Amino acid sequence: MLIGADWIEAGDRATFPSHDPATGKVIAELISAGPADVDAAVHAAAEAFDDWAAIVPAERARLLLRVADLVEQHADELARLETTDQGQPLPISAGFAIPMVINQFRYHAGWATKLTGITVDVSIPDIDYRTRREPLGVCALITPWNFPIMLLAFKLAPALATGNTVVIKPAEQTSLSTIRLAELCREAGLPPGVVNVVTGGPSVGRALVEHPGVAKISFTGSTEVGREIAATAGRSLKRVSLELGGKAPSVITADADIDAAVAGNLMGGLLNSGQVCAAYTRFYVARRKADEFTEKLAAGAAAQVLGHGLDPKTQLGPLVSAEQAERVDSYVRLGEAEGATLVTGGHRADGDGYFYQPTVFAGVTDSMRIAREEIFGPVLSVIPYEDEDELNLVARANDTDYGLAAVIWSTNIRTANRIARRIRAGSVYINMPPLLDPAAAWGGMKASGLGRENGFDAIEAFTEVKSIWTAL
Repeated sequence: MLIGADWIEAGDRATFPSHDPATGKVIAELISAGPADVDAAVHAAAEAFDDWAAIVPAERARLLLRVADLVEQHADELARLETTDQGQPLPISAGFAIPMVINQFRYHAGWATKLTGITVDVSIPDIDYRTRREPLGVCALITPWNFPIMLLAFKLAPALATGNTVVIKPAEQTSLSTIRLAELCREAGLPPGVVNVVTGGPSVGRALVEHPGVAKISFTGSTEVGREIAATAGRSLKRVSLELGGKAPSVITADADIDAAVAGNLMGGLLNSGQVCAAYTRFYVARRKADEFTEKLAAGAAAQVLGHGLDPKTQLGPLVSAEQAERVDSYVRLGEAEGATLVTGGHRADGDGYFYQPTVFAGVTDSMRIAREEIFGPVLSVIPYEDEDELNLVARANDTDYGLAAVIWSTNIRTANRIARRIRAGSVYINMPPLLDPAAAWGGMKASGLGRENGFDAIEAFTEVKSIWTAL
């Protein structure tokens, strides 16, 4: 762990293993932080805050750009570390996750020198009124296991750019890339205490959320945990941002290019073995195209090559843990019990590791749990609809607790945009997989979260506005 200027060894602290999910083998032993460790990390961040917030913006930008340069220099190492610890194929870690980390730091470094307030002519004589945008203080960044280093960068880059200090709690399943990124932050010249890392399970995150020295919590993870964090933050009046679960609908209209829709939905549904909060998982297909779509989707899913993420032939890696593999399998068995038709997949793959066959269900109805609950695995549900009833289609797509992402496949841009306007989701994609960019706001509606990451929304999330009044 990193607390202040010190790398903390286990000593007499408890430890826990991190596994390579493709083999099940232990690749590292990590420290289970105790309450004293969390308290020390928060105090280290608090002690560093005033000096870090006072650094001139150009210097803060220079340091963030230096972090980006170091990540780029170590890109291959970081990608291989991420693949080994999380399981995602190397083309995802090296081609998507690590480049996004680099872009996040470079994009937000630009904001460090562009934070502005406003002046207003108030209706009081002889008064000068202006505002300043200022950092919040110590921010707790609690990250998930599906894209560990990338989703950390979504939080860390804007938090640092705006002058905050941080304590990071990575998911216990996938802490290694976070620790390495913290090393690179120190190597870049960030002062001691600006970035701190504590490792461990849910009790560590809970201690951070409850700590009185934490001003802001930024959490990505399950809706269930997000609700607990929001309740705790509400009682203590902490700032909070939550990026939570999803159950993204994919609407395939009668005039859609079916081959393009199949290819895009395979990418959007099976990326990272379906362990994506914005994964396309329930497919509303115009009835006249449903059989064709299902047949081609199932064929594409069955053709996926499963294997270790470091193997260049691999298209689909393992699930992150034995527990996640069991969870996915329990939903597949539930789908069968509910009456859905299993078209392909439906079982764990043979051999070592936590692999699961990509699975396609047909004959799914809106009320089935596989159509309503987040599975976080390679399980895809096809749900036909009567294509002349657009309003009913939108109501069905919106009939979920979640509202993170959605996609529409149509060659009629008027139809696609009309549906997009009515869908209740934070991001709606038209004829494309769920891509991300540091400049584009990201977050959910309903039970998919509070607030937004990326773009200026991230700057607002890590700052507050101060009013300054001067008598003339």
